Amino acid sequence: MPESSATPGDRRTSYAQAGVDIEAGDRAVGLMREWVEKTRRPEVVGGVGGFAGLFDASALRDYRRPLLATSTDGVGTKVAIAQALDKHDTIGLDLVGMLVDDLVVCGAEPLFLTDYIACGKVVPERIAAIVKGIAEGCVQAGCALVGGETAEHPGLLQPGEYDLAGATTGVVEADDVLGADRVRPGDVAVAMASSGLHSNGFVLVRHVVREAGRTLAEHVDDLGRTLGEELLEPTRVYAKDCLALARGVDVHAMSHITGGGLAANVARVLPAGLELELDRSTWTPPRIFTLVGEWGGVEQLELERTLNMGVGMVALVNPADADAAVGLLAARGIHAWIAGKVLAGEGSAHLAGSYGRS
Repeated sequence: MPESSATPGDRRTSYAQAGVDIEAGDRAVGLMREWVEKTRRPEVVGGVGGFAGLFDASALRDYRRPLLATSTDGVGTKVAIAQALDKHDTIGLDLVGMLVDDLVVCGAEPLFLTDYIACGKVVPERIAAIVKGIAEGCVQAGCALVGGETAEHPGLLQPGEYDLAGATTGVVEADDVLGADRVRPGDVAVAMASSGLHSNGFVLVRHVVREAGRTLAEHVDDLGRTLGEELLEPTRVYAKDCLALARGVDVHAMSHITGGGLAANVARVLPAGLELELDRSTWTPPRIFTLVGEWGGVEQLELERTLNMGVGMVALVNPADADAAVGLLAARGIHAWIAGKVLAGEGSAHLAGSYGRS
């Protein structure tokens, strides 16, 4: 045996040698601090670095019967697009959109949010970029980013891989909760345009892109930009706009159009005995949706039950307020239109007719 051979007792192994860099994590916290601070609400107690985020619940004393609402979600495989493009400052917006817009459909105001980032290797600048996007989304939604966790998982994730998820909490007055019990025959569906694919259906989209031999760097004339730029377009955050709509007109229910597509998500806010018919002729899906269909040979019905087809949110409103709802949203920069009507039926939603032509 060579004289230099070490015995087990001679080994000196550190956490960093095993794959976890505590100093890099500390640097990441330092870099993200300024972005977290931008989301601060007056009810937030303390700052970055504590074991738990604190929120002053005495702010809820003005409610007669405050109901807390909570939602948890992630971004899904859209993170693979951000990683492939090495662009990480918008994926956090997708996370916030997925979280707060699930809350707002019941009429709840988002109060605070926490995030969880799991990565193969902590690169402080990359983590800070992700948190920057989350913070920007929180500012758009009016909620505070009160805490989070960055976990380094070498061996489970590759150095360039990460995933992110989060949870958010909001509040709504019990008498103001929106939902199926308020929906009535004759209610009108006001559709709100999506910013693109948002954060759902990327398993299908990435499969189509790969099988069609497309690359993220290629410029697509029909899109007016590269395919990667189109796929990474952030999810629209509707929270403040939907709350303004609920305050301004008689809204009965809202539906966030995420996984499962337009009809399936709207059906979740319909009571038994009523159905919603959505008229395809009232809008033209953005080109990315039809390109996915063309490149992958994906049938229209399959696209519709996987992707949002250009509609990110639907509000069911009193028919007397339909035009006012569209105008209010337009004034806030949200393209909206009357897309359908609630009728007697079997508690389902369906699409009818053919899409409009651009």
